[in-house]
Amino acid sequence: MSEARVIPLHVDDAGARRRWRLGGPQDDRPAPEPEPVPSEPEPEPGAELDELIEFAKRRLGGDYTVDDFGFDRDLTDSVLLPALRPLYRSWFRVETIGMHNVPGEGGALVVANHSGTVPIDSLMTAVALHDDHPDHRHLRLLGADLMFRLPGIGTLARKGGATLACMPDAERLMSRGELVGVWPEGFKGIGKPFHDRYKLQRFGRGGFVSAALRTGVPIIPCAIVGAEEIYPKIGDIQPLARLFGAPYFPVTPTFPLLGPLGLVPLPSKWYIEFGTPIPTDSIGPAAADDPMTVFNLTDQVRETIQHTLYRLLAQRRNAFTG
Repeated sequence: MSEARVIPLHVDDAGARRRWRLGGPQDDRPAPEPEPVPSEPEPEPGAELDELIEFAKRRLGGDYTVDDFGFDRDLTDSVLLPALRPLYRSWFRVETIGMHNVPGEGGALVVANHSGTVPIDSLMTAVALHDDHPDHRHLRLLGADLMFRLPGIGTLARKGGATLACMPDAERLMSRGELVGVWPEGFKGIGKPFHDRYKLQRFGRGGFVSAALRTGVPIIPCAIVGAEEIYPKIGDIQPLARLFGAPYFPVTPTFPLLGPLGLVPLPSKWYIEFGTPIPTDSIGPAAADDPMTVFNLTDQVRETIQHTLYRLLAQRRNAFTG
């Protein structure tokens, strides 16, 4: 059996060199020195409070805008994203790869795998594209109708930029130059049992591909590793699911056994990789009505994400330390 060796894999967008332990003969070459990562400036004392005061003044004075989908940019930047950042930076310690594949302007469609029992992965992707992209792009999420029926949650989702997962809304957003995110597995993805983790479910009929073809925007495959472990779903209480009108009522190692404490997600280590964009403008909008073209492109996106997941999992040593 060959000895383990440590080889450099890549340099991510933050410039940090990460190395993985792989099987093979020992490499005697000295490991390269990690590249310096520029540190973010520390906020001045009281800066967050000052920002909240300024936000309150703008709200009271009506100095903010909401678009026709309900997206409130000021509320998102000042309240919603800051509320998610502790999860992103300290709890899940998300690392992004391939951020340069996401255009700085213009419409594009981010297509990602869905998992985790609760759809936190979509929120973490939105934080990643705003905080780690050099142009701080807002991701307009396409969500299931169930989300918009939930009291309070639906309103916040609209204000955060989400809209119903339907082709007319997706096409309107992308034709206006927005970055749109879709999770085609839907509830089949987030609600799958833990033993099926990282195995992509069906991508539906390819409606997202048709929308991209009609608007001529690139499709960006996105692979998310880490979300499967936050709420390992080991059971499903269907009577309770029917009672609450939910697609499933999950049983995890901590919920409902530990009550409200079981709702705390496990602190897995996350990686979000944005793959090479797949152009659609050269294919033409007429192809959106060709079932074979839509099927082939849908399958290409799905296979790209699946292979990226396998590669990231092969490089990961531990679900909680990376």
